[in-house]
Amino acid sequence: MGCGASKWGDPGVRQRSLSSVGEVVVFLPGLRVPRNIDFSRTLGDHLDKSIAERLTALRARVVLMAAQESATALKPRRRVATRHGGSSTANLLQALEEYLPVLLGLVKEGTQLRNKVQFVWANQEDVAEANTLLLPRSYADGHGPRVSEESRQATVDLFLKAAGYLDCSIHHVLTQIPPERRRELPVDLAEDNLKALSLQGLSQGVDMQLGLAIDNPKATLAVKRRLACEMIKCWKQVKDTIPELPLSDGWGKKHALFVKWKYVEAKAAAYYFHGLILDEGETEKAQEMAIAALQASEEFLNESKRASEAFHAAPPASRRPAPFGTTKYLLEMISKDVQSKVQSYQDLYTQQRGSNIGVSKIIATPPQLPDFPLALSPEDYELPQSDPFWKEANQ
Repeated sequence: MGCGASKWGDPGVRQRSLSSVGEVVVFLPGLRVPRNIDFSRTLGDHLDKSIAERLTALRARVVLMAAQESATALKPRRRVATRHGGSSTANLLQALEEYLPVLLGLVKEGTQLRNKVQFVWANQEDVAEANTLLLPRSYADGHGPRVSEESRQATVDLFLKAAGYLDCSIHHVLTQIPPERRRELPVDLAEDNLKALSLQGLSQGVDMQLGLAIDNPKATLAVKRRLACEMIKCWKQVKDTIPELPLSDGWGKKHALFVKWKYVEAKAAAYYFHGLILDEGETEKAQEMAIAALQASEEFLNESKRASEAFHAAPPASRRPAPFGTTKYLLEMISKDVQSKVQSYQDLYTQQRGSNIGVSKIIATPPQLPDFPLALSPEDYELPQSDPFWKEANQ
C-alpha cells in the first residue's frame, strides 16, 4: 500500500546489502563539490596544531572521494579505481562519516571558532558535463539491463535516505545559521529549494514503488491506483515548493520543467488505473465515468510527452532516453486501452439506442480521483555527536 519498507515477497526475508541499484533518472540543478581548506592557516592561533591538521586531512579525503564519485557519475562506462579499495560511493560515505563529527565540534554553538573558517565549494554546472549526465546510455541489444526487484526496492530506500538528509539540513543546519549569513548562501541552497528536493526524493520513491507494483502480477489495481494518486500529491508539493532559481545556463528552468513532466505523467497514471477500476462496474454510469477517466489519462499522457520534449530541449539540451519503468508501461497501455474501451462503449451505445453518437458527446468531465494520505516519509537522520577529542581539547 505504498509503505517504504514493504516489498513484494515473503515478510521476514532479510535483505542483503546491494552494491548496485541499477539506473534511475534523477534531475536536480547542479552538483556541488567541496574544495580543500588549510585549517592551520585559519585556525593556527586558536587551535592545537594536531587538531587543525586532522581537520585538514579529513576534509582533503572528502574532496578526493567526492572527485572520484563525480568522475564515476560523469563516466559511467569506466570503473573508477580508488586508493582505499571498494566503490567510490562507499569510500565517500565513510570519509563523510569520519569528517562530520570533527567538523561539528568546530561549528557547535558557543565556540569562538564557529565563524572563523570560510568553507569553499564549487558548482559542477559545466554544460559539457551536464550533457554527459543527461545523455542516455546505449546498449548493444538496444535495451537497458534488467534491474531486479530487490535493487529497485533498494533504490526506494536510497531516495528516502536522501530526503532525510535534506530534511535534516533544513531543520537542524539552516536553523543554526544567522539570517544575514543565510541570505548569503548560494541560491541553490535556499530553504525552499532544499525542501523541494526532499519532496522530490519521496516522489521518485513512489514512482519506483509503482513500477514494482506494475511488474508484480499479484499487485491489485487498487494498489496501483493508490500509488499513482500518492505520486500526484508528492509531485504537486514539489511543484508548489520549488522556487524560481536564477541559476546559470537555465538549470532552474530545466528543473521546473522536469517537475512539471513528472507531475503530469503521474496524473496520466492515476486516471488510467482509476478508469480501469471504474470499468469493473456494471452500471451505465460507471462505464461512462470509466471512459471519462481513461480519456483524461490519454490527454495527460500526451501533455506529459510535450512536457518531456520541453525539458530535453531546455539548456543544457539532452536527448530523450528510451522509455522505461512506469513511463514505458503507460505509453504502451493507455492509448491501446482507451481506444478499445471507447470503441466497445460506442458499439454498446449504438446497439441500445440506435444512434451512432460520438462518445465525446456522451461522456461528462473526468471523475474526481480518490485522495490518499502519503505513506512514504523521509528516513529520519540525526547529526552525530561531536568527536570526543573536542572535550579533551577544551580541558
